[in-house]
Amino acid sequence: MFKTVLFPIDMSSEAQQAAPKVAELVKTHQSRLVLLSVVEPREEASQPSAQSSPEAVAKLLGQAKALFAAQSIETEVIEREGQPAFVICDVADELNADLIVMGCRGVGLIEDVQNESVTMRVINLSPCPVLIIP
Repeated sequence: MFKTVLFPIDMSSEAQQAAPKVAELVKTHQSRLVLLSVVEPREEASQPSAQSSPEAVAKLLGQAKALFAAQSIETEVIEREGQPAFVICDVADELNADLIVMGCRGVGLIEDVQNESVTMRVINLSPCPVLIIP
């Protein structure tokens, strides 16, 4: 059913909390798992963060790959630069992904904040279904 699953990760606790569900889903469907992390250009990053450091993102991807490898799950790793929501959707399209799985920060019901969230943008732009893990 889900041949290719794209799991965009960042340094948030929400992404870490979504990982066990991703592992379960990938094992159940014997899916190809692709980990994606987006380096935000320093001038475009909403807040200066480690996510704008290519070295920190590479380390994060390595740790995530090791986490899944410990569960006997092979992963592919992609690192890109740009605005996260657009890059996530572009990569999903390039891979012909069947599903994007994301953690959600749950910022609340404030409309302006939701419209700016990466999760909401991915939901609105995605070329495939999106599973949000709260």
